[in-house]
Amino acid sequence: MTSRPTFRRQGHAEPLAVLGGRLCTDLVDVTSDLSALDSNGFWAVILPFEGSPTCARFGSVRAARPWPGLPWSGPDPRSWTSSLSQTGFVAGVETIRQEIANGDVYQVNLTRHLRAEMPTPNKQPQDSSQDIAALGAALAVGNPAPFSAVVRLPAHGVQVASASPERFLSRDGRRVWSSPIKGTAATADGFLAKDRAENIMIVDL
Repeated sequence: MTSRPTFRRQGHAEPLAVLGGRLCTDLVDVTSDLSALDSNGFWAVILPFEGSPTCARFGSVRAARPWPGLPWSGPDPRSWTSSLSQTGFVAGVETIRQEIANGDVYQVNLTRHLRAEMPTPNKQPQDSSQDIAALGAALAVGNPAPFSAVVRLPAHGVQVASASPERFLSRDGRRVWSSPIKGTAATADGFLAKDRAENIMIVDL
């Protein structure tokens, strides 16, 4: 993906997706039926941890032109709250270490939710404070992850900006790609014992 995908010509409420260096517009269909992916077209798929998937098919797919994006003001930095305190984090780490030592788990991802109220939009055409695409462009500039993405489907409650260094799944016909980092190395000589252990763990899971 280009490190600075373009969003400028798209209105803040218009559906779009930026995936794999492609700018997708002209929304054709949205469904939660995964079997629809067998039909022709370019699909962006959102798989929530809980709930139904969202599959969006776009009619126009073209290269995302380099462009810095509208400024992203975002929430007041002082308004952020965390679902996990420092004490809770330390306690969680200790619990995980004990579970690993007991042989009950391979690995646990200790996560938290960060929340903040969005600023009130000022109704101006250049106001991007509520625009997930502007946030995606800002993330791509500051953190040019190879699989960063944006999916904006306002009518369906989907607003996603991702700065992932890993490809979860990509499908073209009967071929499916996944590009994880864990348990991999650029060359066989660079494959450490830790990498081998992680690879075995992932395959075992």
